[in-house]
Amino acid sequence: MHRDLVAGIDSSTQSCTIVLRSLQDGAVVAEARKPHPRTTPPFSEQAPQAWWDALVSAFGELTAHLPRIAGISVGGQGHGLVLLGADGSPLRDAKLWNDTQSAPDADGLRLKLSAKEWVQRTGSVPAAALTISKLAWTERVHPGLVGKASHIMLPSDYLLYRLTGRAATERGVSSGTGYFDPFTNKWDYALADLTAPGIEWDRVLPEIIGSSEASGAVQRIDGLEAIEGAIVGAGSGDNMTAALGMGIRQGDVVISFGTSGTVYGRTAVGIKDPAGFVNGYADAADAFLPMITTLNAAKVTDAFRRILRATTDEFDAMALAAEPGARGLVLIPYLDGERTPDLPNATGILAGLRSDAEPGQIARAAVEGVICGLLEGSDHLAALGLERSGRLIVTGGASRSQAYRQILADLTGKEVWTCNLPEAAAAGAAVQAAAAVSGRTTSQVAEQWEPQYEIVAEPREGDLARMEEVRGAYRAALPLAQWRKE
Repeated sequence: MHRDLVAGIDSSTQSCTIVLRSLQDGAVVAEARKPHPRTTPPFSEQAPQAWWDALVSAFGELTAHLPRIAGISVGGQGHGLVLLGADGSPLRDAKLWNDTQSAPDADGLRLKLSAKEWVQRTGSVPAAALTISKLAWTERVHPGLVGKASHIMLPSDYLLYRLTGRAATERGVSSGTGYFDPFTNKWDYALADLTAPGIEWDRVLPEIIGSSEASGAVQRIDGLEAIEGAIVGAGSGDNMTAALGMGIRQGDVVISFGTSGTVYGRTAVGIKDPAGFVNGYADAADAFLPMITTLNAAKVTDAFRRILRATTDEFDAMALAAEPGARGLVLIPYLDGERTPDLPNATGILAGLRSDAEPGQIARAAVEGVICGLLEGSDHLAALGLERSGRLIVTGGASRSQAYRQILADLTGKEVWTCNLPEAAAAGAAVQAAAAVSGRTTSQVAEQWEPQYEIVAEPREGDLARMEEVRGAYRAALPLAQWRKE
């Protein structure tokens, strides 16, 4: 059978999603999804074997298409720490990006070097989310365990290792470790050594390959015999593959309303933020993807929907019917601690609550709080040089919410765009797979396979006039969240 398909895998915190696309034109042919074990921060760990089981199970739903797969690549959740022993088995469950137990270890790392030096060497300042903090936590809580590892890798690296038998990685996902230099595309062993001195880091860390290169071919795997020999791409982080899938151009700003939130854009030159709010990530196409990430986005409105006992449509209608500013209600949405700003012990704050508050005002405040937090991040990126002259693009599960779309348009004064690619991270991993198979670059394939975009919300004049009032009230309430910092 002719191998005319590529498989893109998004191994996220929540699930494993596989998207099959035509190697010829990128058309989506089939999809499958299997869940991962649920986690609840501040403790958030998963067994790497569960990711593999979900991947094999998802491929099992695509059996008829497997002999046609020419290439595979993986976009994985960033930062998670995978330690493998000599037999290739995990030494413990992987501590994930949204686990904040390593916050004290991040504090310790920031005492060892100045924020300026961390940013100059890695593009980011250590926070609880970064892999380097997970390494320091492991050495503190499980002394000697890091030294027993034969391989230290990220979630996407682990899945590629299971597929090919080769320990390899690329710049996009590795730029979130805290011990990788995205400006030279090299490991910074001295930084890794701050967590567990004396490790042979050149032996245990994966080989760095180009984002458009192949990491190998699928080895013989029980249950996946039909894809044996398929070319495997370099893999990357899920945000990096999502940017490929959406065909992000310089000047575009992307806001992702997933369980967590992100705001980012693409730049030719890396942005360095000594304040530490920005993660100066590399992308998977030889450029950079400076990003601000929050822990609390769609999970916030999910929580308030549950509290208000409203369906998604009912919640949207209530939020849209309420006036801008929710009659003085302001939500600081740090429900499960926060990553940006670095407040791992914070909780949510609902300020301005009165006895005559109505459900719609609470719904409106929840949506405005999530959006305002991300817009503070967008403004910070712009102050550091991020161009914002292009499209304002929304993605993630809650991007389908009309309340999120419309209130975002009203709070920015910009048209809101979205594309016809619901599984952007998996679809972008398929872009990377196609590059590895065809010998093209990821940028070339991403441009050729750019999805169709449409405007889904435009600013309303009356609501737009109150934009500064709403955002000003949010900023005024921010100090209320500081009391739980310690």
